[in-house]
Amino acid sequence: MVSAADLSSMEPLFPEPAPLKEPALAVVREAGALGGQLHPVTRSSVAELLRAINTYHSNLIEGHDTRPGDIERALAGSLSTSPERRALQMEARAHVEVQRLVEKRLETDPSLVLTGREFLSFIHCEFYERMPAEWRVVRDADGTKERPVVPGRLRDEEVEVGRHRPPPAPMLPALLERFERAYDPSRMEGLEATMAVAASHHRLLWIHPFLDGNGRVARLFTDACLRRAGLGGHGLWTASRGLARQRSRYLDALAAADAERWNDYDGRGARSRAALTAFARFFLDVCLDQIRFMSSLLELDGLLARIEDYVERRARGGLGPKLPREARHLLGEVLLRGEAPRGDAPRITGTSQRTARRIMAQLVRERLLVSDTPKGPVRLGFPVSAVGFYFPHLFPQDVLGS
Repeated sequence: MVSAADLSSMEPLFPEPAPLKEPALAVVREAGALGGQLHPVTRSSVAELLRAINTYHSNLIEGHDTRPGDIERALAGSLSTSPERRALQMEARAHVEVQRLVEKRLETDPSLVLTGREFLSFIHCEFYERMPAEWRVVRDADGTKERPVVPGRLRDEEVEVGRHRPPPAPMLPALLERFERAYDPSRMEGLEATMAVAASHHRLLWIHPFLDGNGRVARLFTDACLRRAGLGGHGLWTASRGLARQRSRYLDALAAADAERWNDYDGRGARSRAALTAFARFFLDVCLDQIRFMSSLLELDGLLARIEDYVERRARGGLGPKLPREARHLLGEVLLRGEAPRGDAPRITGTSQRTARRIMAQLVRERLLVSDTPKGPVRLGFPVSAVGFYFPHLFPQDVLGS
């Protein structure tokens, strides 16, 4: 039997609102404007790229450095023969696939309770069913004991995570029920919902409902909450990139928010309200930084100029096989229009039909343009080979050639 005192061990559930009002308002305002200049088809293509970006950085937080090229190859169905790289690729592919599943559920089930145990278990189950078998176990620090991680199942034993000792396993159902009621987005709106996303991210990790994979589940859950709250910016930004870039501060802020109440002025719950507020401020600042970063990259004139510069560099032969300068007209037109019929290539490039077909074929072969069918209209593609030029610093520059 779980007592009221047991449930109160998670209190307070919400941070102090006053210090968070300004960053929360900025997140709401700037997330809503993100990508407004882009054609919806182009936005969708960029969002597909951001799934890989989110995957790379979320896994990096876990200490798994899966190179962008390996992620791209995994999504294309090409896995490494190296067991270690293959496992990392499978993890990355699983992350992208689960992101898509989550987005589909958000679109098709408006009544879905994101904070509910069913949804959290769904994320964990879908992720771990796709994980390599050797990663579906956890080991003691000394390596003497292995336990299987059952996809979607709550942990039934006690664990330690660094200095944090999560609540006992018998308390999990009641704590998750409290978590669901407190943070259900349908019960709140506006700035309260924005602050709740930050608070729920910490409290879910504090509960630590699964034997392993809680960090990944929490970040996927948070992505879903941001989308449901209207803060997803069409999928054009990712909190995980900002959290990975400040990994030490992120982990320190999480650990600090685990702390018990400092004194009688530190709220009325068992945990520190000041520390939870500090974590929420850190989280919202990270979100705002990433929204602004992506807003600068998606400014239309700047993006068009970088695409043209990339083609010019290719035309000079400095970046692999030469690319005709006329390709910049085709890439620019598709950027602005979202997509273009293949038959428009001679008009757009100002070349003969034969030359235009050759340019189109090269762009499609290199996935700078992509299409759903061999003869269908083309839209922008974002292969790893071009991402560093189109979107500087989206990935760390030193990993793009891998």
